[in-house]
Amino acid sequence: MATPITAPAKNTGKTMQDYIKALAPEIKKALPSVITPERFTRMTLSALSVNPKLAACTPKSFLGAMMSAAQLGLEPNTPLGQAYLIPRKNKGVDEAVFELGYKGLIDLAYRSGEVEIVQAQVVYANDTFECQFGLEPKLVHVPADHDRGEPIKVYALFKTKNGGYGFDVMSMDDIRAHAKKYSQSYNSSFSPWTTSFEEMAKKTVLKRVLKYAPLKSEFVKAVAQDETIKTELSDDMYLVPNEAELIESEAQEVSENAETDTDRADS
Repeated sequence: MATPITAPAKNTGKTMQDYIKALAPEIKKALPSVITPERFTRMTLSALSVNPKLAACTPKSFLGAMMSAAQLGLEPNTPLGQAYLIPRKNKGVDEAVFELGYKGLIDLAYRSGEVEIVQAQVVYANDTFECQFGLEPKLVHVPADHDRGEPIKVYALFKTKNGGYGFDVMSMDDIRAHAKKYSQSYNSSFSPWTTSFEEMAKKTVLKRVLKYAPLKSEFVKAVAQDETIKTELSDDMYLVPNEAELIESEAQEVSENAETDTDRADS
């Protein structure tokens, strides 16, 4: 059973490193055995150096995002592209969002032990591409030798160890529409949608197709932590409530109540 650990609520002149040092015993309890407190501290300092704006986030959300990454065995904000910590305004407060990267999603899928191949590729205008769904599905992609043109589609596929497979395809327009609708950080200048658009497009299609792969519950729990804000530490970050989700639910409830009040006034 997870034991939440409350981190300091607001910055009182201390640096993020001060909070990490003060919470060292609790952090050590929550870390997986493969990551030492020393490595966690190095990852933290690295993330802060890559994106100094994270230092302005609440310590609770930053440490929550860092712990989510650590427990999943993913390094945030590095060239590996496994995961990202992104500063975002949440009800006027700077908080850190944990976001899975394309390569992190692939890594988690392979770790499940159920799949033999997991891939995502970008299709360009001058490539040869054929896709057919139905009872006899078909997927053919031959990249052009040169001058491939503009990116037009992204596809993702998986093949299980027992020979099963699946694939999905999305146009770039569909991916942009999906990201605008569902990604909390899409419009952020710090978002990987801004810095690594094609990688995030691959991730979008991968998440769709992997819903049909026979993956273990641990993978599903890991993916459920994508784009979350968590303000407590725990030895199982999956069990910590997603503050962003709660805020969205509250906003929806307020909207529904407002509509109800308007209807009553009209009647």
